[in-house]
Amino acid sequence: MATLPTKLHPCAREPHAEEVERPRPYAVVMADLDAVEARIWALLDRYRDELEEATIYGMPSLRWPGSGAHDYFAAVKRSVHKVSLFAIAVDTWPQALEDSTARFKARRTGKATFSFPDLDDELAAELEAFLARLYQPYREHHAGASTN
Repeated sequence: MATLPTKLHPCAREPHAEEVERPRPYAVVMADLDAVEARIWALLDRYRDELEEATIYGMPSLRWPGSGAHDYFAAVKRSVHKVSLFAIAVDTWPQALEDSTARFKARRTGKATFSFPDLDDELAAELEAFLARLYQPYREHHAGASTN
C-alpha cells in the first residue's frame, strides 16, 4: 500500500479510511493460533507411544496402529480463525464429555469437532482431562481389554 504524504495538496481530498494503512490484527491472531496448535499437539504427545501418526483428509492424526483411516483418536486442522480438534471417538463414547463444563462443551462445533480460537490454561486442562477420559475406552476397544 502506498505511503500517504504528510501534507496534502490543497486540492487533494482526505484519504478514505480503507486507504490508510493500519496494523493488521490477523497477524496477532496467527501467532496465537501457532500457540494453540502447539498446545493441542503437546496435550496429544502422551498418546504417541501407543498410537501411530497418520492422516485423514490431509489432516495429521493419531490412530491405533493398523486401524482404519476413520478410526483415529485425534486429528488436528488449523484454519484462518481457529484450530480444530477432531475426536471421532466421542461419537462412540459420549460419556467422555459428561464431566466437562459448559464452556468446554461449547467448543464442540460438530459431531466430532472441537474448535479453539484460543486456549487458556483452564480450557487446556479441561481438554487434557477430556482426552484422558476418551482415550481409556478407545484404548480398551483396540487393545481388546475388558471394560469391567
